[in-house]
Amino acid sequence: MAASVLVWTVIGLILVVGARAEETASTEEFDVKPGGVEYTFTQTLMKFSCKFTYAAQGGTNEKWQMSIEMTEDKQHFSCSIWRPLGISYLFFLKFKAEVTGGKIEFCEAYSQENKPLKKSEYDVTNTAVSDRPGSFSASLYKILLVTQCDREEL
Repeated sequence: MAASVLVWTVIGLILVVGARAEETASTEEFDVKPGGVEYTFTQTLMKFSCKFTYAAQGGTNEKWQMSIEMTEDKQHFSCSIWRPLGISYLFFLKFKAEVTGGKIEFCEAYSQENKPLKKSEYDVTNTAVSDRPGSFSASLYKILLVTQCDREEL
């Protein structure tokens, strides 16, 4: 009896681990907090991660979401950071979204009412997008990054 329970427990763990290995998307909710203090939220999917660092003022906490999604061919992953309830009432003093596990191929940042930020308001490197001090309008609603996955050496 005890042996069969052990066998079924091991089989169950194998199935759970196998199911987790197949996950190609993940979404998590987090609070964006005002107060002018720098906060960071990080999400990981397999060997890839997305990190959002910010400082904001005004209002109260807002519910935001971060999603990481892998393409079927596993050559690209996307990272989306946004306020799903619509307009953010916070004033962002600064922001930075960083990825690990690849290089950014496409990036778009949006202000209120889902309008793209001007390209002069933010900078994009191979692994990060961040506000451009002195040019950023302090309005942020969404960031979308599409990243080419790093190739593993043979």
